[in-house]
Amino acid sequence: MQRSVPGPAGRPSVPKLLAVVATAAALVVPPGAATASPAPAGPAVLTTTRAALDPALVAGRGARVDYLEQEAEHARTTGTVIGPDRSAYTLAGEASGRRAVRLLPGQYVEFTLPRATNALTVRYSIPDAPGGGGITAPLRVAVGRAPARTMTLTSQYAWLYNQYPFTNDPDADLLHPDWWITECSCVPAATTPAPVIGKPFRPHHFYDEQRMLLGRTHRAGEVVRLTAPAGTAAAWTVIDLLDTHLVAPPRTVPRAVNVLAFGADPTGRRESADAFDRAVAHARRAHRPLYLPPGTYQVNRHIIVDDVTIAGAGSWYTVVKGHEVALDTPAPDGSRHTGVGFYGRDAADGGSRDVHLSGFAIEGDVRERIDTDQVNGVGGALSHSTIDGLYLHHTKVGMWFDGPMTGLRVTNTVIADQIADGLNFHTGVTHSSVTDTVVRNSGDDALAMWSEGTANASNTFAYNTVQSPVLANGIALYGGDDLTVAHNLIADPVREGSAIHLGARFGAEPFDGRIRVTGNTTVRAGTYDLNWNIGLGAIWFYALDRSIDADIQVTGDAYLDSTYNAIMLVSDWPVKDSVRIDGVAFRGVRVDGTGTSVVSARAAGGASFADVDARNVGAVGVNNCGSFHFTPDGSEFRLTDLGGNDGGWLAPWLLPNTITCDDRPPVVPPPPPAPW
Repeated sequence: MQRSVPGPAGRPSVPKLLAVVATAAALVVPPGAATASPAPAGPAVLTTTRAALDPALVAGRGARVDYLEQEAEHARTTGTVIGPDRSAYTLAGEASGRRAVRLLPGQYVEFTLPRATNALTVRYSIPDAPGGGGITAPLRVAVGRAPARTMTLTSQYAWLYNQYPFTNDPDADLLHPDWWITECSCVPAATTPAPVIGKPFRPHHFYDEQRMLLGRTHRAGEVVRLTAPAGTAAAWTVIDLLDTHLVAPPRTVPRAVNVLAFGADPTGRRESADAFDRAVAHARRAHRPLYLPPGTYQVNRHIIVDDVTIAGAGSWYTVVKGHEVALDTPAPDGSRHTGVGFYGRDAADGGSRDVHLSGFAIEGDVRERIDTDQVNGVGGALSHSTIDGLYLHHTKVGMWFDGPMTGLRVTNTVIADQIADGLNFHTGVTHSSVTDTVVRNSGDDALAMWSEGTANASNTFAYNTVQSPVLANGIALYGGDDLTVAHNLIADPVREGSAIHLGARFGAEPFDGRIRVTGNTTVRAGTYDLNWNIGLGAIWFYALDRSIDADIQVTGDAYLDSTYNAIMLVSDWPVKDSVRIDGVAFRGVRVDGTGTSVVSARAAGGASFADVDARNVGAVGVNNCGSFHFTPDGSEFRLTDLGGNDGGWLAPWLLPNTITCDDRPPVVPPPPPAPW
């Protein structure tokens, strides 16, 4: 979603320039502990992970997917392992598990197939062009004894720079010189002499992914070798991970209307939007599904859908792909471009209903962030509808729904490499859910519910996996009633957000009813906020526009290897005396590793804790600043001990509101998470 830039919270003195802000030079050779691997010998280790964790640590959490994930840093390689590094603006910092493998031309990384496989997904990064805009480069893919194939990598959809809403130009001056920035601990436009700000400024969004069908099934134990060939245009190629798939044959849909009968071109050479419109209209009149056979269909604008079922042969076989097209004049909604997408009618026009989309990929062409542009994969208002088995790639937002609308179910979908959010329920979305969905490399909140103007209600995000959102949060709730976030796996948020967020901000309606955050696992969260110059919690509550005082219960979560705090409750400095966070209840939570505290309180209010176990805590268990008045009666934030809180983190002397405020405690990196 569109980001605001808050001022420093609780900042009693001018913050210091932090070493975690990388320089442009550091990106050429990514920072972090770099270890050259020896020449590979012997069989590769059979290692599969989930979000770079032992799968046993996250059993029953996250999306139930049909692929296995392997991290490059665990594979055999003649390249160099980069990381670990949790800094923003570094290649290792944006990698899954905060480590990856850098290949120079001629070097390779090898994985051993853990099961029968006929398709691969490679997550990678290659350099930008010197002036921006990206390059292409080959990657040689050899599997077993089959002839090697070439995957063409691109950085055309990666590498953003500068301040929000970012630019593709690495040489651009500050977009907002009147904003306070950490790099100089100043407002550049109001500073004399003017500070020198290095370029490129804040490069990020380095990674992309590509998929490849192998044409045959390879057995478990065969070796996949990814090689950066000699002569490649890429000075380096970073491989982050490999997903191995066993894809089912293309499906057919009996008695369906076939889009080819209406002139759609499966080769992608001719534009097929008009053919899609004709086919959708006929399928709706005939009360029959519309079938998209295997092929790549060029569609360069929205397809409006209502009361229709559209089914592809599977997201590996049916691809709807389009160019981003500049409009002659801006649309009434402010869009300056259009592009491929399936949209319900606007809610103001009654919305759409009974739309069912399944089994195809949407490949966009979005390379810059323009918040007014409607260039999302799926959008509009879709009531009593389903979305299943889509693959959404290179659009602005994978799915953005503007209500009022009700009864949408999103399942078994992959959303990758977005410029902004992965999915957003915006304004009056009710009785809707997202399950068994993977969001990787979103450019803003991966999964969000934003109650702007009208409350969302009775919605659920459950059994989803979020990996490496480069900005903002893994899962975010901005107001709303009776919301549930359950059994999700959220890993590696990078900056200015964290894994799970509940925020009274962005003009959202208040939280109300029952808010349940249950059985989630976060890992390597608790990030650094550039604007405030402090570390956040793996889960964090933020009172900005108003107080938070709903029935909010956090039960059964596991916060693993948090970079800073596990739990944070915060307000912004200008409103700290007018808002509170009250009544949040934590029960049955496990905290395994924090760089700083278990709880950081930077607001007035209170929370209760029962059966919260913590170990490997880097600082005092509770960093209690309250609202920074440091009164003789203690902090303005009170903690209630309901018993069973093990690990010594909630010691009696901390209760109920002892001031233990350390504005920026030193970080003690915790050991890797382990079985409890």
